[in-house]
Amino acid sequence: MVKDSARRVLQIESEAIQRLIGRIDSTFERAVEMLYGCCGRVVVTGIGKSGLVCRKIAATLSSTGTPALFLHPAEAIHGDIGMVVAEDLVLAVSNSGATEELVRVVEVLKRLGVPLITLLGNSDSILAKNSDLILDISIEQEACPLGLAPTASTTAAIAMGDALAMALSVRRGFNEEDFASLHPGGKLGKKLRRVKDLMHTGNEMPLVHLKTSMKQVIYEISKKGLGMTAVVDATSRVAGIITDGDLRRLLQEEEKALEKTAGECMHSPAVCIRADVLAVTALAIMEDKKITALIVNSEGGQIKGVLHLHNLWQV
Repeated sequence: MVKDSARRVLQIESEAIQRLIGRIDSTFERAVEMLYGCCGRVVVTGIGKSGLVCRKIAATLSSTGTPALFLHPAEAIHGDIGMVVAEDLVLAVSNSGATEELVRVVEVLKRLGVPLITLLGNSDSILAKNSDLILDISIEQEACPLGLAPTASTTAAIAMGDALAMALSVRRGFNEEDFASLHPGGKLGKKLRRVKDLMHTGNEMPLVHLKTSMKQVIYEISKKGLGMTAVVDATSRVAGIITDGDLRRLLQEEEKALEKTAGECMHSPAVCIRADVLAVTALAIMEDKKITALIVNSEGGQIKGVLHLHNLWQV
């Protein structure tokens, strides 16, 4: 019974989202253009469960290139409406379209001449009559067994908010570099930082020369702990790489492996990357090549650092 109830919820909510797909039309395109043309901020407002949805929409917009903030309707009618200026655009979310606090906020906004886009579950409501543009997020039923708790309605509102935010980010040409500048913290932020911010340099960088003995190569790899070492020539140009795997194979196949030099045993050419490349690009190269480290070099081929897979995921 419990599992059946859970499956019913997911079925109803998934169907609510599916029905939204057919509503992505010219009205939706106009909404995106209105948001794109906003010279100020997108002020997202709603109350109750819709208010929680609004906070999420505002956060998603802000993190994808559109300045946005959440305005609580109850606080707005007690002074916070002053944060809204003529250059802003208001995005309101309501299932009923008749919430008293939100209606009172909209009355003030209309006097200010601020454009209003609404995500509504009732297109025949007071809010609908006062909106410049309406996006239909109506549902057939809530997923709540009692038909009371906002469930499918809030899911539909979040999904439409995401659709707006993502379509708007595409309209802006928002790219990985823009995303990186807005997400400096945590694992995601680190992945989107530059290689130069994460690579090992100086004494932390495993490095040997072409004529370095293999005994010293083993020592260098062990000492630096990255499972590899770069091999460079007399001008510090990257000549190749030697990994833990190379060492194991060499010791198995060559009786006099330790008598050789790095230049005789290295793998060449090494996979290199530039220091100003996004770390997410470096990660994609590692995954494609099935390797755990990249050598960072300059335009002239000189070594600048070493980037290890672990650097991309440490917080």
